[in-house]
Amino acid sequence: MIRVLLIGISIMATLTTTQRAEAEPTRPNILWITSEDNGPHLGCYGDTYADTPHIDALAAKSLRFRHCWSNAPVCAPARTTIISGMHATSLGGHHMRSGVRLPADMKLYPQVLREADYYCTNHSKTDYNFANGDAGWQKGGGKSPWRNRPDESTPFMSVINFTISHESQIRKRPHTLVHDPAKAPLPKYHPDTPEVRHDWAQYYDKLTEMDKMVGSVLKDLEADGLADSTIIFYYGDHGSGMPRSKRWPFDSGLRVPLLVHVPEQFRSLAPKDYTAGGESTQLVSFVDLAPTVISLAGVKPPAYMQGTAFAGAFAGPSKPYLFGWRGRMDERVDMVRSCTDGRYVYMRHFYPDRPYLKHVDYMFQTPTTRVWKQMFDEGKLNQDQAKFWQPKPAEELFDLESDPDEVNNLAGDAEHTERVSMMRDAVHRWMVDTGDMGMFPEAEMHRVVPEDQSPREYALSHTALMTRLAETALDATNFDSDMTTEKAIELSADPDAVIRFWAVRGIGIRNANTPAAIQAVKRAMNDESPSVAIAACEAMQVIGDKADQQAVTDRLLELANVQRVGHFAAIEALNVLDLQIPLDAKLKKQIAALPRSLRKPPPRVGKYVGRLVDDISSATP
Repeated sequence: MIRVLLIGISIMATLTTTQRAEAEPTRPNILWITSEDNGPHLGCYGDTYADTPHIDALAAKSLRFRHCWSNAPVCAPARTTIISGMHATSLGGHHMRSGVRLPADMKLYPQVLREADYYCTNHSKTDYNFANGDAGWQKGGGKSPWRNRPDESTPFMSVINFTISHESQIRKRPHTLVHDPAKAPLPKYHPDTPEVRHDWAQYYDKLTEMDKMVGSVLKDLEADGLADSTIIFYYGDHGSGMPRSKRWPFDSGLRVPLLVHVPEQFRSLAPKDYTAGGESTQLVSFVDLAPTVISLAGVKPPAYMQGTAFAGAFAGPSKPYLFGWRGRMDERVDMVRSCTDGRYVYMRHFYPDRPYLKHVDYMFQTPTTRVWKQMFDEGKLNQDQAKFWQPKPAEELFDLESDPDEVNNLAGDAEHTERVSMMRDAVHRWMVDTGDMGMFPEAEMHRVVPEDQSPREYALSHTALMTRLAETALDATNFDSDMTTEKAIELSADPDAVIRFWAVRGIGIRNANTPAAIQAVKRAMNDESPSVAIAACEAMQVIGDKADQQAVTDRLLELANVQRVGHFAAIEALNVLDLQIPLDAKLKKQIAALPRSLRKPPPRVGKYVGRLVDDISSATP
């Protein structure tokens, strides 16, 4: 009887152990809590002005990343990078609002996770810059989406996004301030005015509101008994919504808070330097998020993903640099590339002849932007504040330790020559290695990429051109490069239109007004590529004489007709008309009469031509 009793006890113990093993998840649930338009302005990051107790409490049991970049300083290209695990520049989806094709065989991370039997939901922001297919999200969102799983044994991956901190909320009036505007910490580049102090204080108020929402989600997770089986990420989607943070690939526009909490039973999947309440100095960015979440699910990330997992079974090595970029921001054309090693930030400007800040309708709805520009026009700004309304250097280098506001350019200092060279080369290699489609003007990209092909596939099938193009674009836009006027003239007749584009830009930037250069640029004004013709008009405005100016203006008006040249070329031409051509009453009337849109504009960008027409035609001298 004793033997039988012992056997029975043994069987019961075995069954209990088996049932417990079945009840305990073998794969983690994963929850991403995200907030919009906020940098690391949180108590857990040492900001004493912030009031964020719930996020601070999460940080106390999480790993806090000191250096996380969003890669893009604005939402749509940043989210395109997250969902794909690829730099949006490699997909041609790096501009603010666009709709490019993705390669037909490419899977986004929710699709990969669903194949691994994860329940994947997103509440509720997508905002991706691609036109074909969906991202693979399942229905059943809300602030507690895990409650809609098919059954409790199904692991979930959920994104919960809060918009309360978005740029649009900073300027929403009326608003009763909670944070004292007199104590608001202002960056050196912003003027100290009541409007600026109010905007910064309201920004911090919105972070406090967002923090309460984060706390509510965490409370629900705990109440549902899922806190011990769920890996939690919290991050912001790019820098603050204040001007010169959002839309600009400085550290202020790219650095975001990132907290990663790994419960004890999944600690083997944690980042290598994981300590609850600790800080990681590892360099990570948004391109790494998709490989990381796939790795946490126990799946090997697809080879085409360019990021490196920093947690999970397939975590990779640390990286020496993070990269960022700026493309077209709404209606304004620009191209910037930046990189950081955690302390220094290097920036490379491909339109150094244009000012940092230009009129963007959405940005100018913020009181800080308007008063900042007004004070510049009135000559009331100091040097640090005024520089952002002026043309840019080709290169910049900032030391975040001594200059966290990034206003002191060290690129020309002899002691930093080697560092600038190394970071310049890193940006060059990255552009080539990733197939940076930003080297194509947006109109030219859409002109040359076949309709049944994605920009990514085009880049992969033209690797020799991409290599040559990076060198040409970098040399043409650097005042100190080895590109001579003669070389630029030679390249202005190159068989590839995009090479001609950068060659003609180089002639204008250098003010190379030799007879041969002028002849080459005049020829380019009638190029088959609208982008080349527009660049030639811009160059001729610089190097030509007064007799050429009317022809330049007339040609630009032709190229600004959206119904004649298409949406993206019209945007490029209108930018040149605004920045380079003297606007008298006659010309403004001609611009006001231009068509404002195509009948069926490209997805997500239909209003930008009309905004430019309105802004230019109503501009005051």
